[in-house]
Amino acid sequence: MRRRRVPPIVIPAIVLLVIVLLLFGIGSWLFSSNWGVQDVVEDFYAYEADGDFSGSWELLHPYMHERFSKTSYMQDRTHVFIGHFGAETFTYTIGEAEEVEGWKMEEGREPFEIAYKYLVTLHYQGKYGKFNFQQEVYVVEHEDEWKIVWDYNE
Repeated sequence: MRRRRVPPIVIPAIVLLVIVLLLFGIGSWLFSSNWGVQDVVEDFYAYEADGDFSGSWELLHPYMHERFSKTSYMQDRTHVFIGHFGAETFTYTIGEAEEVEGWKMEEGREPFEIAYKYLVTLHYQGKYGKFNFQQEVYVVEHEDEWKIVWDYNE
């Protein structure tokens, strides 16, 4: 039985092709415009679920900082979620991202070129039983970082 010889160039060419495809795939993932967007939403709600409202406040866009100081944010979040809801913590589900062009946080603000909209559902078990709370969350770029904003449009 005769064996067919593979030309010596075929195996290195296949290896090179696989390496190029892997590098292209990794490069596309690392340098895509929305890399890290969902991570900000994950981090924000992980801080909130842990009661670290100082940490979550840091992930808010400066427009949000104008609406409430760090101290008032921390007090309000503690008061509402722990005081009113009677829940020490919560779990959450983050929906799929929806890219939105030219979105404004509120009237009178400049539109963001690109925003990523998520529907986040918070799941509570508190003194009033089980309940879910949904919020639309937007992620926008500010000084090369992704930041959280909420919709204040009527």
